[in-house]
Amino acid sequence: MADGILGLGMGQAASLNSDLIEKLKTAEKKSVIDPYDKNIEKITGEKETFKNIQTKVSELLAAVKPFDLFVSGGVSAFEQKSATTSGDSVTFDAVDLQALKKGITTVNVSQLAQKDVYQSNAVNATTKDAVINAGTLSIQAGSSVAEEFDTTNKTYKQLADEITAKTGMNASVEQVGTNSFRLVIKSEESGIDNKLTITGDASLALGYTTTDEAMGETITNSTNHILEAKNMMAKVDGVEYNVSTNNITVDGLKITVNKVDSGGSSSSINIVEDKTQLETQMRNFMTKYNELVALVDSEVFNADSKIADKSSIRDIISQIKSKLFGSYGSSGDKSVFNYGIELAKDGGLSLDSVKFNKAVEEDMAGLKDLFLGSAEKKGLGTILKESLDEMTFTGGVLSTYESNMQTREKNLNSEKEKAEKALNTKYEQLALQFSAYGSLINQMEASFSGLKMLIQQSTASN
Repeated sequence: MADGILGLGMGQAASLNSDLIEKLKTAEKKSVIDPYDKNIEKITGEKETFKNIQTKVSELLAAVKPFDLFVSGGVSAFEQKSATTSGDSVTFDAVDLQALKKGITTVNVSQLAQKDVYQSNAVNATTKDAVINAGTLSIQAGSSVAEEFDTTNKTYKQLADEITAKTGMNASVEQVGTNSFRLVIKSEESGIDNKLTITGDASLALGYTTTDEAMGETITNSTNHILEAKNMMAKVDGVEYNVSTNNITVDGLKITVNKVDSGGSSSSINIVEDKTQLETQMRNFMTKYNELVALVDSEVFNADSKIADKSSIRDIISQIKSKLFGSYGSSGDKSVFNYGIELAKDGGLSLDSVKFNKAVEEDMAGLKDLFLGSAEKKGLGTILKESLDEMTFTGGVLSTYESNMQTREKNLNSEKEKAEKALNTKYEQLALQFSAYGSLINQMEASFSGLKMLIQQSTASN
């Protein structure tokens, strides 16, 4: 039998009230809050899809830039150059190959630049690791002040490290045989302006210098002066160069000399107009257009698409097509269909290579007129580039769509927050009411229990 007149014992009512409130709140949350969550989740998916569309528009923009009259940060597809070399005495590089003038640069190399290199007399492993104690070694690099090195209590390795620490010179201990080592000293840079002058008592002991008995003076040991500092000497288009390195820059062309030309031979660098890249860039433009069209179509004609405003997304392609299939040129009589670009059944573009390359060879001016145009009458590439730019600017279709999407998401989150707050307030109040009811029930239960006891006592006394 249940406790109490109402069937609720002390605390039991409170427990039942709490469970009931939680169940009611959960049920109402599904109907009130869950729709907000679903819509927010949909916008999250919409943002991802929109980002993909933005990426494809950006890729198309990059692909159309070479066909823009006012191309920046690159070069027009119609002004590209390439370079080739003949002979093996030089290689080349350029910061901006397209900025170089067309033509042949002839290079004749008569001498390579080289460092000044000295080696000491050979010593064995024991001597190498012992202290030198041969007095002072003086080394002058070019016209700089001579550096003095005291060999007292220094090994060959310690002396090499001390030399290397100074500007203009390097040194190392090299193993040149099974038990044979030499202290090699080099100028840090090539060229006669960086040659080394080695003197001092230690220079004689180590073998860098020797005594000319006939002259009675100390001279360079030619046997151990293994490489003499030299400048590079070359003629570039007849102009003579005498420089300390094997690198020169002529009219923006960075030339590296690798070997001496012999027998009157020479090398050449030929900068020419390069038409081979034009088809590649045209195909890249068409590929990026096709990818964008396919992506937009897959969203516009998909019933499950997360895109909320399909008309705005469709407008992207409409704007591009209106430019792409228009008429251009100084006479307004040129279109892409005149130059091998064709419209495929799926709405994409394809290229007739034969027709296109024929136009490249026979009507390059017409192609340039079609795509680049002029400042007075802009071409397809120029206008399309401007249109794609405008889409991303404030007020453009992409910018506007993104802004609206962010506003919708913000409003949904705000409304959800308000709904959650209202729901929590409602059930907090309900919990208080149920608590009050519970207290009232407990009081009634206590009263009835007391009355029951009085009745029982009265009955017993009778």
